[in-house]
Amino acid sequence: MNMLFADTMKKLREEKGLSQNEIAKRMYVTRTAVSRWESGHRLPDAAMITRLSDVLGVDVNILISAAAQSDEIPIVIMVDDNKVFLNDGMPIIEEVIPNAAVIGFTKPSEAVEYAKANRIALAFLDIEMIDVSGLDVCRRLLEINQRTNVVYLTAYRDYSFDAWDTGAIGFMVKPLTADGVKKQLKKLRYPFLTGGEES
Repeated sequence: MNMLFADTMKKLREEKGLSQNEIAKRMYVTRTAVSRWESGHRLPDAAMITRLSDVLGVDVNILISAAAQSDEIPIVIMVDDNKVFLNDGMPIIEEVIPNAAVIGFTKPSEAVEYAKANRIALAFLDIEMIDVSGLDVCRRLLEINQRTNVVYLTAYRDYSFDAWDTGAIGFMVKPLTADGVKKQLKKLRYPFLTGGEES
């Protein structure tokens, strides 16, 4: 457990008068993720520490110096420009894959930049976004790391044929459900330890 980071984060959050839920919403992570950081059970990675420093309004070096090396855990991202789908979907993913760090992005470009610095185990991508197609984001993620498992999320079944040409492992029609996520985990091309009941 990393209690130095946990205690530092909690102290800074309370000084700002923010709840764990408020931190989670501003960072596009689940409240459970924030709780785990503050309990010392998990450490956020460098990109999340940078986000956290912005939310808390503190020098990033304060948080970095409090953080220590931790065992690598699988990173799962969800990319959807609709904040409602993102905020509803991430807790479901975290419930099914409790061993993972689950991070949300409303901007595909930020997800791609994040993937350049971090090994993504699984990506849930909305297909129809305002600025870019999730199909293109998939291709970009697989250029960065061909071992990334990609599952498409969409409200339109018509995309399913196009989706298979991109190297994705699965396709889900919204809304995202726990059973749907579990079915996709059985199709992983590059399996990882999920920590769920199937592990």
